Amino acid sequence: MIRLAAKYTVARMLERDDFAKRFKSNQPIAIHEFLYPLAQGYDSVMMRADVELGGTDQKFNLLVGRELQREHGQEPQVVLTMPLLEGTAGVEKMSKSLGNYVGITEPPNEIFGKLMSISDPLMWRYVELLSFRSLDAVRAWRAEVDAGRNPREVKVLFAKEIVERFHGRAAAEAAHAEFEARFRRHELPADLPEVRVAGGGEPQLLTQVLKAAGLTASTSEALRMIEQGGVKLDGARVSDRNLRLPAGTTAVLQVGKRKAARVTVG
Repeated sequence: MIRLAAKYTVARMLERDDFAKRFKSNQPIAIHEFLYPLAQGYDSVMMRADVELGGTDQKFNLLVGRELQREHGQEPQVVLTMPLLEGTAGVEKMSKSLGNYVGITEPPNEIFGKLMSISDPLMWRYVELLSFRSLDAVRAWRAEVDAGRNPREVKVLFAKEIVERFHGRAAAEAAHAEFEARFRRHELPADLPEVRVAGGGEPQLLTQVLKAAGLTASTSEALRMIEQGGVKLDGARVSDRNLRLPAGTTAVLQVGKRKAARVTVG
């Protein structure tokens, strides 16, 4: 590690934009933060990489790899960068840790619903970066929307394309039909999950039931969803955060637009 660290200077590290800004504003930079670009760059040395592909946020680290390869007598790799894709909220980059992502192994209905939830302006960013359609076809879509076509129609075509890519055409058609039934005709899915929540024969707080049924990640999320009007019990919106469900109750619980289950409290 010491020999590797000797291959790069502090001055070169401070060329990285975020390091430079923090240095100028007297914000601390820990030594271990310098080790990450070195470790990533050393991967290129050990793999004798010819080409490395990464997001635009990785440009500095990729260039460190080129420098370390040169120091080790290797031909520096070619660096290719790609734009970062914003998450479904359209603010920060897509990240599993931020919960704003679309997972390719998620169920078709989940992928379709998430893609339909993105804003109309953000839709074009997704289409341009992820669709296999030609740029001419995308430009034609834009022209049609500018002329009055509902952007929702384009979003449907895009969502079906992505689902079909990872799950097949039949799954894409089924996800579309399911979405139309749930969000346009407000129907519940035919395969509504059946969940039993143990309550020891005692009434249970709805917030606890939602968590136990897997409809929310925590009781605090359940409280937040109730306060935002995002929880329904048998189709009726719930506003009472202290609502308790008696033992033996069976009800359809919905959280937001995509989560629902028929829950029985034991």
